[in-house]
Amino acid sequence: MITLEDCALIRRLAAEGVPKTQIAERLRISRNTVTRAVASLEPPKYERAPVEETSFTPFEERVRAMLAEFPEMPATVLAERVGWWGSPSWFRENVARLRPEQRRPDPADRLVWAAGDAAQCDLWFPPKRIPLEDGTTELLPVLVMVAAHSRFICGRMLPTRQTPDLLLGSWSLIEQFGSVPRRLIWDNETGIGRRGRLAAGVAEFCGTLATRIHQLKPRDPESKGVVERRNGFFETSFMPGRSFDSPADFNVQFIDWLERANARVVRTLKARPVDLVDADRAAMLALPPIPPRVGWVNQIRLGRDYYVRVDSSDYSVDPTVIGRLVTVTADLERVRVRADGRLVADHARVWARHVTVTDPGHVATALQLRERVAEPRRVDDVGLLRDLADYDRAFGLDGQVA
Repeated sequence: MITLEDCALIRRLAAEGVPKTQIAERLRISRNTVTRAVASLEPPKYERAPVEETSFTPFEERVRAMLAEFPEMPATVLAERVGWWGSPSWFRENVARLRPEQRRPDPADRLVWAAGDAAQCDLWFPPKRIPLEDGTTELLPVLVMVAAHSRFICGRMLPTRQTPDLLLGSWSLIEQFGSVPRRLIWDNETGIGRRGRLAAGVAEFCGTLATRIHQLKPRDPESKGVVERRNGFFETSFMPGRSFDSPADFNVQFIDWLERANARVVRTLKARPVDLVDADRAAMLALPPIPPRVGWVNQIRLGRDYYVRVDSSDYSVDPTVIGRLVTVTADLERVRVRADGRLVADHARVWARHVTVTDPGHVATALQLRERVAEPRRVDDVGLLRDLADYDRAFGLDGQVA
């Protein structure tokens, strides 16, 4: 068989008028080969002659039957079930050839999002570490919420992906919308719920807002494609060339950039989200008259070590309430502790892990209390001293002479 270069050379020489016999002698090939090369409309290619039967042929029908019932069965399990004894790679190659024929079709519909119906939610992890209070850096999640109808984007960075912080972030972004979407579409995020069961506190949050969480089934990316495409948009349009001093600095830059992003024309809509968001808001639900109870809440009895823990960090409390029940609350900015309604601690929340936050005033109070405990007790000479004659009478020794 001649090569592609030989074929091109034959055609060129024939076009120049060189006789086929001379071409054959020059290239040391037969004249018939030259004739076929000149007459052929396509370059030469090698084709293996079809084989009537291979070592896989006796197993093919059984493999087809298994795949018809279990389209996703691994090739290794299939080989065991049908009793395959040959090359594993040859078996996998044939299974890969047959599997698409037996796989059930899974069409994806084109979705139409009605105004006010849904907001798609997702966590985006920017590919850059953010400096924290203790000098460490972390990859932190950004909660992104996109109104599905108008494509209006809201987002902010969160300390963790735990349920209290996810609900705090969700309420913050819903307040930016100014209305409540009728559905919040999530994938199977652990902080929201898994396997059809919502995480603790999520149902109460939805009840207060009169909205509902719609969690997608696995392998259903089309139903959350709006927010997924925005995540990719952030990485190509927002992140390049930026640096951040802290999570707060990230949020300032991100919110400022989102104002410009929402004013750009969306190609699929041929309109700007900022122009369509009013129609979304008009069809959404009104904000509740009483805000939902979100954030970190815990009630404990304050121990001698006068610190309370929120997430993974410890915060000092006024030691005068040691031994009493205190209520610990935290949002995205502050950590507060109250005893009988009185504020006994107020700290800025730290985003770093395993940090101890101490108020110098609490340390000074603790020192005073320790010094007071160490002081010797004063004895009242009149009221607390017993007459020794009382002991003589108790033991029957009164009136006896030593």
